[in-house]
Amino acid sequence: MLNSLQSFWDSDPVIALAVILLIVLCVAFSAVLFLASLYAMYFLLTLPMRRNERGRLFLDLLELGMKDGRTPEAAISEAATTRDLSLGARFHLLSAYLAQGLRLHEALAQVPRLLPPQIMAMLKAGERLGDVSKVLPACRLLVRDSVSQVRGALNYLLLLAFVVTPFALFVPIALRVKVLPAFKAVFDGMLQASALPAFTRFVFEYNSLFTVIQLGFFVFIWLLVFTYLGGPRLRGWVNLIFPGAADHLLYLFPWRRKRLQRDFSAMLAVLLDSGVPESEAVRLAGESTANAVMIRRSAKAADLLQKGARLSEAVLRLDDSPEFRWRLANALQRAGGFLKALSGWHEALDAKAFQLEQTAAQVSTTLLVLVNGLIVGCIMLGIFIVLISLINHMTLW
Repeated sequence: MLNSLQSFWDSDPVIALAVILLIVLCVAFSAVLFLASLYAMYFLLTLPMRRNERGRLFLDLLELGMKDGRTPEAAISEAATTRDLSLGARFHLLSAYLAQGLRLHEALAQVPRLLPPQIMAMLKAGERLGDVSKVLPACRLLVRDSVSQVRGALNYLLLLAFVVTPFALFVPIALRVKVLPAFKAVFDGMLQASALPAFTRFVFEYNSLFTVIQLGFFVFIWLLVFTYLGGPRLRGWVNLIFPGAADHLLYLFPWRRKRLQRDFSAMLAVLLDSGVPESEAVRLAGESTANAVMIRRSAKAADLLQKGARLSEAVLRLDDSPEFRWRLANALQRAGGFLKALSGWHEALDAKAFQLEQTAAQVSTTLLVLVNGLIVGCIMLGIFIVLISLINHMTLW
């Protein structure tokens, strides 16, 4: 081999050098493309964690500034003067709006992609209270949700969407277009007087249905992936076109509902500890979830409170859990310490939401694999039945 390379080099060094350079460029391009693909997957996969990390950094800066006696606006403006690139362009844009004299919630409305909608709503409620620092504990509950989202996507949804589903969709289509017609033609040619086996006829007739079922599963998985990547921005677009549609859809998922109940309960506890009237506290807590369903239900609960209903009865419209009622009733009897009394309930809701989200990911992927296996198994069984019939016929003949 070395002699061949040496002779090739000796015959025409220019062409040999060009070939070597071409090979090096192809290898380098393949390596760059591979690394770029890995980075793109990493970038897309960690979107929720980066969103929540921006929120955590923002809350830390806000809290540190207010502990030093600054206003929220002054704390943000002072942090922006450092010109730290890790704060992001949106943070510096927020500082520019604050420099124009806007309040914190007004400036945040001009930079909607800086923070999750729930945190923005909670900070707005804190401004109405006159002390933003009181709502920071409730805000910090939100920045822990990304771990569950990324874990579910990493283990199940994105892996299936980019690896399993395209191949699994290709198999039935290839079998239908190429394999099954060929087997049917061979069988009809060799056994003209005989009918295809019953199970094989079933596979031939309903192969389109199998493909449609698989396609439905794949569309569902890709919609989940698109929702995962879109995040709050996609939710805002859907609500803009169909008001409240995305909020109603998210409320149907049990883990989302548990987190909304956690956010409502945490914010309600903060407001009650601050001395806000019950009806106003319920209304503000519902608005802090940034969800149309919770906002509507909290408004109904506030109306019930104004009509003389007890708080433990009115909140049933938002959370009818016996444990929540029991903890809230105990806190009402002690007339204070709502956040401390309900902290265990918030942790329980957090854990339950994590469990439900991971269970949903496992069940959905398991069902997809089982359905794909069942469909492919039926097709293979139908083909092997034909082969067995042909072998038996040739043996007897």
